[in-house]
Amino acid sequence: MRWSEFAVKECVDVSNGEKLGSFAAADMEFNPTTGKIEGILLETARGTWLKKNARHLALSWAMIKKIGPEIVIVDTHSEKR
Repeated sequence: MRWSEFAVKECVDVSNGEKLGSFAAADMEFNPTTGKIEGILLETARGTWLKKNARHLALSWAMIKKIGPEIVIVDTHSEKR
């Protein structure tokens, strides 16, 4: 799957049903030795368009439980980073 296809998906936490945001403005964290994706830094903006209240959520690749056609289901309680 290409990042452009992944970026348009909505992220939902399975533990509480909360929409965490989309991956459009997310950053990926790579392992420099293997080149594998280790995690995603997801911006969960709450508030004004100035992003004063924006917070970031670090998701490890192991937290992703299912990638569907429109949403990505994650479990934030499965592994703490």
